[in-house]
Amino acid sequence: MTAVSILGHGNMGSAIAGIFEKAGNTVQLLGSADKDQALTGEIVVLAVPYPAVEGILAQRGEELAGKVVVDITNPLNFETFDSLTVPADSSATAVIQAALPGAKVIKAFNTNFASTLATGELAGQPTTVLIAGDHAEAKTQLAEAVTSAGLRAIDAGALSRARELEAIGFLQITLAAGEKIAWTAGFSVNA
Repeated sequence: MTAVSILGHGNMGSAIAGIFEKAGNTVQLLGSADKDQALTGEIVVLAVPYPAVEGILAQRGEELAGKVVVDITNPLNFETFDSLTVPADSSATAVIQAALPGAKVIKAFNTNFASTLATGELAGQPTTVLIAGDHAEAKTQLAEAVTSAGLRAIDAGALSRARELEAIGFLQITLAAGEKIAWTAGFSVNA
């Protein structure tokens, strides 16, 4: 059993909490009003919009050292929905890892909508969670929790692959916002 802290209790935070709980883990779900509560999890999920990450890192940077930090963000330009806000050769995850050198930062859940995480399926198949990062043990720990909850996990490679995952997330969000696909849809990987 793993202790997990989730920062952000919106749709994504709640859906991810359900996955970890279904796999038998303990979950601490914290919102913006819980800034003074210590993180109890060895895994910390950043289930917040990307613009909120800077403040979290400033406040909790020392507390995140040594932890597995799961970045679920998609660094969208929320004003225009026409670009990502990180350099083309980088990713939100790389920016977070640079700010938290003592943490094991991985990218996951950003290519999923909350509804497919909550139901655990997409088009009759288990929801697939793509995971990228440079810390093999952290990726394995997350993958085991995801698969224990009945979902599928795929190691998408090194931290540098996070930029492709963010591009997929960006495309999916813009398609849903443009009503080309439903917020209950998504991309599926057939393995």
